[in-house]
Amino acid sequence: MKLLSWNIQWGRGMDGRVELARILPTIRQLGDFDVICLQEVAVNFPGLPGSRGEDQVAELSAGLPGYTAIYGAATDVPDGRGGRSQFGNAIFSRLPVGQVWRHLLPWPTEPDVPSMQRVLVEAVITADVGPLRVLTTHLEHYSQRQRQAQIDAIRRLHAEACGMSARSPLTEEEGGAFEVFPRPAQALLCGDMNFPASAPERAQIVAPFACGELGFRDAWPVLHPGEPHAPTVGIHPVDFVSQPECFDFVFVTEGLAGRLRAHGIDAATEASDHQPVWVEFA
Repeated sequence: MKLLSWNIQWGRGMDGRVELARILPTIRQLGDFDVICLQEVAVNFPGLPGSRGEDQVAELSAGLPGYTAIYGAATDVPDGRGGRSQFGNAIFSRLPVGQVWRHLLPWPTEPDVPSMQRVLVEAVITADVGPLRVLTTHLEHYSQRQRQAQIDAIRRLHAEACGMSARSPLTEEEGGAFEVFPRPAQALLCGDMNFPASAPERAQIVAPFACGELGFRDAWPVLHPGEPHAPTVGIHPVDFVSQPECFDFVFVTEGLAGRLRAHGIDAATEASDHQPVWVEFA
């Protein structure tokens, strides 16, 4: 299985122009991916700089035939014209997709700090490495307190899923709303975490679980022990970091960590203010 994660900044490149047409060719140049996780995907949001209100889920889906599109809107607000503007994360999978969840993450009140609602999109994927949950998110940028609350929520959801993975399927509700679908303990968490590799939030994600649930490991040091994380922001000049940093991570549970074969970062593209990252499993 090969998976890519990329904050596409609603298709806005380093030149300030929104051109979603640059995103898919860039992904294709990087490899043949089974699962593609994208953050900052917009639908009818002309208020975003450079946007014309594109339905980016529809445009991306049209360019990815054979993939199942799963969209989770974090922000869902009126557009002032009788419609809705949405902003969130998406998973595109050409592998079989089971149950899907869209979890709104905590948004603690901080009146003096700019922030927005955040979402975790979760989908059960059947891959050659076995069934797993793919989770993608985009944590708050301006507030460490909010990021930490959001990580706590993601960890609680993972612990919940690990508990549900041990449940036996119930057949008496087959086809109904109470039917139990598989929710495997093995998981991959990726996205724009909005903190550098040295931040305490990274340690928070990979900390052991009190009840022995499968913990997360950072994919980069699994394959590059002792090496600094390759940067994913600031390679091309941006105003939110003073030096190149890694903000975009892939975390995997132990069973998947043993099957990691590659972790790549494309430093060349200027189609977004973040660089694409990917992992490959044997």
